[in-house]
Amino acid sequence: MTVPMIFSDEVAAARKAGQPIVALESTIITHGMPFPKNIEVARGVEDVVRQNGAVPATIAVMNGTLHIGLNSDQLDALGQAKNVAKLSRADMAACIATGGTGATTVAATMIGARMAGISVFATGGVGGVHRGAEHSFDISADLHELAQTPVTVVAAGAKAILDLPKTMEVLETLGVPVIGFGQDYLPAFWSATSDIPAPLRMDSAAQIAAAHLMRMQMNVPGGQLIANPIPQEAEIPQNVLHPIIEQALAEAEAQNITAKKVTPFLLGRILELTDGESLTANIALVRNNARLAAQIASEISSASR
Repeated sequence: MTVPMIFSDEVAAARKAGQPIVALESTIITHGMPFPKNIEVARGVEDVVRQNGAVPATIAVMNGTLHIGLNSDQLDALGQAKNVAKLSRADMAACIATGGTGATTVAATMIGARMAGISVFATGGVGGVHRGAEHSFDISADLHELAQTPVTVVAAGAKAILDLPKTMEVLETLGVPVIGFGQDYLPAFWSATSDIPAPLRMDSAAQIAAAHLMRMQMNVPGGQLIANPIPQEAEIPQNVLHPIIEQALAEAEAQNITAKKVTPFLLGRILELTDGESLTANIALVRNNARLAAQIASEISSASR
């Protein structure tokens, strides 16, 4: 049995020519924002990758086929599709095997990227340890994926609604290198900085690419998490955001919202409480991550020739 996997024409041409490629997730299209804003943002992020010398490969499962790169019509179709599954490591294979359609989270996109031979992936923020995880054991599969799948992931840190210190502890335990880009403290998604020191710091795409290639040479499993701060002009400072997050968390607890419903609820309330500013910041940080990811992919490609 072989995996039904299709490359878009653009990605297939890039593979043949040896061009750098950047993987992109598809949950931002199906679960991140409404149509047509979702397609507008997705196309904008793909254009940022192209403008910085790489080829975008948005990854999704459509009708039981793993797509590495989506053409314009497929983007539109996915953006308007209903009841699209949100795929992670646990259910990706089942979705493909049963002919389903699903959008890829960080973990699933990493798996697709590895299968396609793509070294770099740009996202918004990774999942992590949820508040109260000492009782719920709610920890994202993204963290374990980073520990075993050899893809460099560029993100604006973990999502700020999570327990960031515990997320860092789990990443440290799993042996995942967390690299702060251009600063000594980690970003906190919508905020450019936090009070959490970066375990590692690198100041150029070339350094990050060299670390990625050295891990490959050493046969060390897993990838790297590049914590790329949101541009300061687009950030929501932590002192402004903290009470908003606390209010949203308190409302979720009061309404007994649990499990998979927590994150969508929190993001929705934070959007309302910031008068839409959180969405504007989210778009800015995803575009910024796509820019750095394209530069890293180009450096890896150049060094591998």
